[in-house]
Amino acid sequence: MNFKQKLLKKLYPVIMRASKSSGEKGRMISNDTKAKPIVPFHQLKVQQNDGRELDFKEFKGKKVLLVNTASNCGYTGQFEELQQLHEKLQDTIAIVGFPANDFKEQEKGSDNQISEFCKLNYGVTFPLSKKSSVVKGEQQNPIYRWLTDPKQNGWNRQQPDWNFSKYLIDENGVLTNYYGPAISPLDPLMLEDLRK
Repeated sequence: MNFKQKLLKKLYPVIMRASKSSGEKGRMISNDTKAKPIVPFHQLKVQQNDGRELDFKEFKGKKVLLVNTASNCGYTGQFEELQQLHEKLQDTIAIVGFPANDFKEQEKGSDNQISEFCKLNYGVTFPLSKKSSVVKGEQQNPIYRWLTDPKQNGWNRQQPDWNFSKYLIDENGVLTNYYGPAISPLDPLMLEDLRK
């Protein structure tokens, strides 16, 4: 962990308090109409950062939390909270991280460097995808294309506001919620949604 990363880790609680009250990054969007996806979530696949394929049909019957991540961000401390969730609720919830360099180039490392950083500094054992783009455009990761295209997911067009934006998929493959990056994975509202 370099000096900047150590400083950001130490300042994480302050950053969370300040940013949660600042508006958009602390917003939550819900699938109030209970819209079902047009393209089934469980038919999607992603390449993990170690080259293996992760088939989302493995997650049938579990909730899935998809998070775009970065190693040099004020929200990087959420890795620790995501790992805590993974350890406590892994029988009912799957977490997948999507490293991306889309926001102020805060993820410049290679897949190997990212994996090493996450394991050494935060004990991350949940799957990470290959580094990719999560914002709309030609290079957008297909999973994030599904998450941000109502013609695929049934209702949502919200792309990530910043690193550590979160999308919750229910046990049946329905996108239920978007959480802005200022919402902690351990926030009571989010925990309530995860345990429903």
